[in-house]
Amino acid sequence: MNISDLRVCITAAASELSARKEEINRLNVFPVPDGDTGTNMSLTMESVVREIEALPANADGAALRKAVTHGSLMGARGNSGVITSQILRGMCEGLADAQQLDTPTISNAMKRAAEVAFQAVRKPVKGTILTVLEDCAFVAEQCEKQGLDVVSTLHVISDEALASVKRTPELLPVLKENGVVDSGGFGLTILIQSFVAAVTGEQAHLASSEDFTHAEAKVAIEHVRDWAGSKYMYCTEFLFHSADVDTAAALEFLAGLGDCELLVGAHPDFKVHVHTDTPGTVLSYMTERGQVSEVFIHNMVLESEERADGIAADEAAAEQAEKKPIAFIAVAAGSGMANILKSLGVDYVVSGGQTMNPSTKDLLDAIDQINAESAILLPNNKNIIMAAQAAAENAEIPCAVIPTKNVPSSFTAMFASDVNASLEENVESMTEALEGVKCGEVTTAIKDSKTSDGTEIHPDDYIGIAEGSLDAVGSSVEEVTLSLIDELDDDMDTLTLLAGEDYSQESLDALVEQIEERFPDLDIDAQRGEQPLYPIVFSLE
Repeated sequence: MNISDLRVCITAAASELSARKEEINRLNVFPVPDGDTGTNMSLTMESVVREIEALPANADGAALRKAVTHGSLMGARGNSGVITSQILRGMCEGLADAQQLDTPTISNAMKRAAEVAFQAVRKPVKGTILTVLEDCAFVAEQCEKQGLDVVSTLHVISDEALASVKRTPELLPVLKENGVVDSGGFGLTILIQSFVAAVTGEQAHLASSEDFTHAEAKVAIEHVRDWAGSKYMYCTEFLFHSADVDTAAALEFLAGLGDCELLVGAHPDFKVHVHTDTPGTVLSYMTERGQVSEVFIHNMVLESEERADGIAADEAAAEQAEKKPIAFIAVAAGSGMANILKSLGVDYVVSGGQTMNPSTKDLLDAIDQINAESAILLPNNKNIIMAAQAAAENAEIPCAVIPTKNVPSSFTAMFASDVNASLEENVESMTEALEGVKCGEVTTAIKDSKTSDGTEIHPDDYIGIAEGSLDAVGSSVEEVTLSLIDELDDDMDTLTLLAGEDYSQESLDALVEQIEERFPDLDIDAQRGEQPLYPIVFSLE
């Protein structure tokens, strides 16, 4: 099969994934109404399909690979969407220069997909979509060594994807406790199986989540923090010109010397970015393979240097008037949240949050809208952090991400911001401010489950999430909110409380009175957040 003909098979796989997104969503271990792994993966693939459909009928393999890579990156939503985009990017890199789909080509594509996807995650966890991908890459390599034909290889990979996702509960205890497999791994299995069925033209016998789930459920999760500041000293950026550089090898080299590595563009013009302790080694490697120009090396530990003395005062003043030195972009789902963020100095609010994670492109569009020399992104949701990182790395201006996990925590971060300080100084102060913040959320259960201490949860119960762990259940918003505050209040001074769109002002006033009576030492700031699905979101500091 010709590589360029694979567009039909990719479209078929994306269609199957979209049709089954709710099935994937239901595998979310939290019994909340916004489990969205399937939604985010399907939206990412739909972006790929749009770019593929825009290609001319005679588009070649290179054009297809570019469309898949660009479409998946721009459409990536949430952690699962970003990881999916990196898997597709790696596959496209592994398919570079291949004209036919054969077993060695497939093996190389799977291997590169695993490499790129693992690079995107700070702390890979066994029993997730990465494990399924890694297992598929391994069997693809074995098929190549055994000399299997392409159809047999595709079947082996498809079978291994299903077998691997079935093993995820044995590798990640929380999955076993909840009687589910990893939702991202299951989504990848659907993609692989439907793709293979389209390539071979055979009847698809796709896996069903009902084949390996049961009703027993318990939730006690320690979330992996997938954001951390770079441990390297120098931000190194330059233009690179080469007609034949091996981009996959160059990226691997950059990854070995630092983090936040980026090689964007196409032969012969590229932009290179990496955080490293040895910029000289980077430049030496690249100059051996092409021409380097416009080199920028910034010491991220030190304060930004003053502007050159030669810039005229009036020119500097004009530039200052045209562009802000730094702008702040935040994600929020409610109108009240957006208004408060703007009052604190946020320049642009991207609509989204628990119910709809904005894509990488949405965040890049927001960066393009601001008139600033640099920007800071406040994702305000753990599932948006990776998309924000992808946007920051692909933006045309220097950007950074503060790993805020809900909107009240971003209030604290904004209080620590300083528009007259450098990007690096703001990142340091705003991130440090988050260390003293604890967050809680109240919503309604959509299925049977258990709290972290084993208390049973039933549909329509009110549940409380404290710092990512499902720790409270009750018959009212007020009962659960008070329980969460009691758990998180460890000599805290200030409570910021945001009321959802379906939580009345009368109820909010009554809740504040109860909190004041039970926690007299807390300074309470209650506001209308108007967020959907979550009647109460709060932070303590």
